[in-house]
Amino acid sequence: MSNPKELYYTKDHDWLKIEGNKAVMGITDYAQNELGDIVFVELPAVGDEFAKGDSIAVVESVKAASDIYAPISGVVTAINETLVDSPELANESPFEEGWFIEFEITNEDEVKELLSASEYDELVKGD
Repeated sequence: MSNPKELYYTKDHDWLKIEGNKAVMGITDYAQNELGDIVFVELPAVGDEFAKGDSIAVVESVKAASDIYAPISGVVTAINETLVDSPELANESPFEEGWFIEFEITNEDEVKELLSASEYDELVKGD
C-alpha cells in the first residue's frame, strides 16, 4: 500500500490529515503490518488535552502491546468508536476507517516537524 501524499507522517509510523487547526490521526500501513493482527485499541476521551510525546492510545496485537504517542499537541474532539469495537479496522483500512482520533491542534509550530509522504517513504525503505 502506498502512503497517501496529502498526509503528514511521523518517525513512529503515525499519519495525520491536517485541515486548518484540526487533525485526524491513525497508524500507517507499515505500522499495522509490523504489529500484526490488532485485537484491542484503547483511545483517549473526548476533551483530553495532550502534549507532544504524551501517550494517547494503546494498541494490542497478537505480537505486542504498543503505546501511541502524540506527534503534536492538541485536544481530542472525536474518537473512532467503531475502531474500539472493531480493532481489526486498523489492519484492514489504516488510512480510512481505521483512524484513531480527531483533535484540535494547540501548537501549530509542531506541524513543521512532521514528515512529508516522500520523507516517510524514505524512512520505511531503510527498515
